[in-house]
Amino acid sequence: MLDYLNHQSPFLQKVVAIIQDNLGNEHFGVTELAEALNMSRSNLLRKVKQETGESVSVFIRNVRLQNALQLLKESELTVSEISFRVGFSSTSYFTKCFRELYGHTPGDTSKINIERDLSETSNPDSQKSLRSKRPILVGIGILSIVAIALLVIYYQKNNTPSKQLAKSVAVLPFKNDSADSTNVYFMNGLMEAILDNFQKIEDLKVTSRTTSEKYRNDLKSIPELSRELNVNYFVEGSGQKIGDEIVLTIQLIEGPSDKHLWSKRYKRELNDVFALQADVAKSIAAEINAVITPKEEERIDKIPTNNLVAYDYYLKGLTLLNDDTGNGLKEGITQFKKAIQEDGEFANAYAYIAISYYYLDLFREEKQHTEEVKNYADKAMLLDADLGESLIANSLYFMQIKDFRKAEEALLEVLEYYPNVAWIHNFLSDIYAYMLPNTKKYLIHALQGIEVAISDKDSVSASITYLHLSNALVQSGFVDEAEKYIKKSKAYNPQNHYSKYLHEYIKLGQHNDLRQTKFALIEIFNQDTTKIDVISEVAKVCYTLEEYQEAWFYYEKLISIRSALKLDIYHNYDLNMAFVLEQLGRKQEAKSFYESYLAFAEKDKSIYQELTMAAYYAAKGDIEKGINGLKAFSKQDNYQYWFVLFLDKDPILLKMKNHPDFQNTVQKIRTKFWENHEEIKKMLVDKDIVRM
Repeated sequence: MLDYLNHQSPFLQKVVAIIQDNLGNEHFGVTELAEALNMSRSNLLRKVKQETGESVSVFIRNVRLQNALQLLKESELTVSEISFRVGFSSTSYFTKCFRELYGHTPGDTSKINIERDLSETSNPDSQKSLRSKRPILVGIGILSIVAIALLVIYYQKNNTPSKQLAKSVAVLPFKNDSADSTNVYFMNGLMEAILDNFQKIEDLKVTSRTTSEKYRNDLKSIPELSRELNVNYFVEGSGQKIGDEIVLTIQLIEGPSDKHLWSKRYKRELNDVFALQADVAKSIAAEINAVITPKEEERIDKIPTNNLVAYDYYLKGLTLLNDDTGNGLKEGITQFKKAIQEDGEFANAYAYIAISYYYLDLFREEKQHTEEVKNYADKAMLLDADLGESLIANSLYFMQIKDFRKAEEALLEVLEYYPNVAWIHNFLSDIYAYMLPNTKKYLIHALQGIEVAISDKDSVSASITYLHLSNALVQSGFVDEAEKYIKKSKAYNPQNHYSKYLHEYIKLGQHNDLRQTKFALIEIFNQDTTKIDVISEVAKVCYTLEEYQEAWFYYEKLISIRSALKLDIYHNYDLNMAFVLEQLGRKQEAKSFYESYLAFAEKDKSIYQELTMAAYYAAKGDIEKGINGLKAFSKQDNYQYWFVLFLDKDPILLKMKNHPDFQNTVQKIRTKFWENHEEIKKMLVDKDIVRM
């Protein structure tokens, strides 16, 4: 276990000293620490994560807990007094965190120390005395054991505690009791706000809104839903808005038993809607013994706007966003803009305008709304930089301009706010898989995505999450383990074509038969001939097999779709296209693809940049420059398995095979990959993903 108070690193020594100076201040957190260090929050988050593997908030908490451990051992203070002295305003939360870190409650610390002291006692005289009295002691001991056994049996029979269920909750779609169907958006908004409050509580596992929405008109019983979703608690709600009054009935049901645990009928003024949302979330959390930290409670209690007209437009906008169409996004933006006309300081509305514009541009080669994403995200951050939605908008702006390093920093900040939202881990998984390739970080976030989404059984989302985990595993060389999870991905959504072709590459890692992979990919292509990613994979395999005529057939399809839809993607394949055209005797046509590939390679900021340039020089016949690029790439770390697998198969790279340094350099790249593989394996063994 990490010693949180003693570090070799001068930076961490300074961090700990500042935390120690503010130990009793419960409000001292990430922002205050960053200010004391004269650093930005994002730089602080990255630096602490780099040196400890933990988030800043967890590191601060653990420094507090190690101080508490010392006080428990050395002072006569009560647990409650110590919890306040080290900055915990809630004794129950202090006890929970202490148990998670040390494996026992604060109250048991003194007992454990006494037992340790007794076990270390070794007085020879006392040992002799014990031996002389052994028959008597044994007799008494047997009688004591019998008596204790009988007492235990009696106690268990009469006082068997009910099993504590895991704290997983789903909020089922609220029913509109009003005859006015236009009120549906308001009930949906209430449901979403309460769900959002649950997601701020780290001690809860919460099923996503997408999953819950599937069951709006479903007639399954609660126990059936409990088994299907692997959720132990369900929240049902119904109500209506009548003028300036809200009537809402909420019920909490234990899933496996269908037992009604709690219900309450609320009748509140409309201007009390935010207190109502907070009250419902906190009441239900208390009923299922979920611990809410002071910081989480502060976030739940935060009022987004004092203007109810603005909030009404905002709720309408959220309902439209869930439409999942381009029209829904545009109409949602209209409602959010009406909201900020009513309240110019409504940070949530500004954030959602930025988020909506980002998704409108998502698949466009020429982005049309970059300025809007920036301006509205900046405004949201200016109004409330600690708001989850502001941080999300900010991270999406960096995704929009392809500043993936800043996007990564911003998303890590979002995780501080929303610890239990799987899509954030999926976003980070995408970044570490493609934009800032890092197999270890990719695997970590793919695993965390699975952990936080364990109760989220929306088939599409679950399929994508398992796809990420499978891809992360195979990219780190865990081929057999990857197959286990890709099968789960396909089981959740048999139509997920990404899972279909990833499975074929996993099989390639097992049988190493590229021709078999080609036939399997063509079969997937024939199921839908418009899938550009599948087309690119078939073309790549044909190119690798040096079947250039067939490769060009598929590359031509890729170019046609890319051009028709104005997609700024797959320029990493332009070199293959140029090379294929040359092999077909079409050298003049190849030139434009060489040029576009070179432009792509020179802008590439990933760890593969040297390899990208090495391939370019090899294709152009400059073998010496190609080898130098390959050697430079061999110094990189955390690269993907596919690059290792195809090093001695790629026709362009094989143009360098007669160079005296080629084989040694390739072997160096392979060796480093498998060394990283062994390091990652230790982490996976601990998580029971891989067996020794």
